[in-house]
Amino acid sequence: MSTTIGDLVDRTFREYLEPMDDIVSYTTLSNSDLLDDGVTVGLTDTATEVTFNGDLLSVEEEDALDAGTIIEIGQELMICRDLNAVTNTVTVTRGVRGTTAAEHAQGSIIKIAPPFPRKNVFDAVVDQIKNLFPTLFAVETVNVTSGSGYVLLGSYDAPGTNNYLVSVLKAISQYTDFSSGSDQTGVIFQPVSVQMIQLPNPFTYTDSDGTERTITYDTGPNQVNALQFYSIDQGHTCYITFKKKFVEPTAETDTLTTIGLEDEYEPIIMAGVAAHMMSGRDIPAATTDYITDQMAAQAYPVGSSNSIRNSLLQYQQLLITQARKYLRAKYPEAVEINGVNSGVQ
Repeated sequence: MSTTIGDLVDRTFREYLEPMDDIVSYTTLSNSDLLDDGVTVGLTDTATEVTFNGDLLSVEEEDALDAGTIIEIGQELMICRDLNAVTNTVTVTRGVRGTTAAEHAQGSIIKIAPPFPRKNVFDAVVDQIKNLFPTLFAVETVNVTSGSGYVLLGSYDAPGTNNYLVSVLKAISQYTDFSSGSDQTGVIFQPVSVQMIQLPNPFTYTDSDGTERTITYDTGPNQVNALQFYSIDQGHTCYITFKKKFVEPTAETDTLTTIGLEDEYEPIIMAGVAAHMMSGRDIPAATTDYITDQMAAQAYPVGSSNSIRNSLLQYQQLLITQARKYLRAKYPEAVEINGVNSGVQ
């Protein structure tokens, strides 16, 4: 299973977009550039001379690096302007087709005229994650100390992703806190009644020291969330389970745990990305055969009357339906009366 968004992008290429017998021509980066602070990198974000490993290319593939060809390193696309076949160097224009020039490590893969640019696949992964809600949702359990009035979720100096919270699924407390060396197994958890309220973003408040603070969210939903407690004294530790929107990824290094993705959601996202990337394209025969075999392995064969894209979307909907049934069974919607959660356990 994947750990990061980058791993999920790689898995999508491996299982759908780049079958082993149809891998795009590639080589590796041989640059060794020195930054102003003395740090050595493969390729700086301003360099225009890309040196490649010529041993990995045939004569025809190397000739394809001449002027006008698109090459890709990481998520950056570059246009070749001039090729020096003697020094294995190509002069390029950086950060084209909506991509951004970035530093690249020595040995990074250089793809020649990639049919599925990595930036496009990353963006499609982001779109698929955002589109999972509200059919599917993330779940987060946090401990909150009950208080009088409202209790903010997040603080002015560490707002976190609490603005992605949607509603309370359940709330429980032992009405006492665990203390060191004590046996609390005889104290049962009891439901707690809470109400989640949405405040404007940014929200200014006065803390317990009388200092005026402002909590602000720069990304995600434009709201600040807080809780109000009922039928419980202040100062007790409560465990609140929330329904949550998936956090939008911003980089390949973002972890699936941070985003809120369960392992079983990976096939859903990959099928959706593959369908999105293949929409309106003339897909190579090797890729078509590879995906057909993959679908058959999942007990979802592609019928002669179905296109690859439609079959992928149908397969994705099947996976979503299964995941939704499990999610609704495990986390039933809490009962609310006048906006107050009854505190199901």
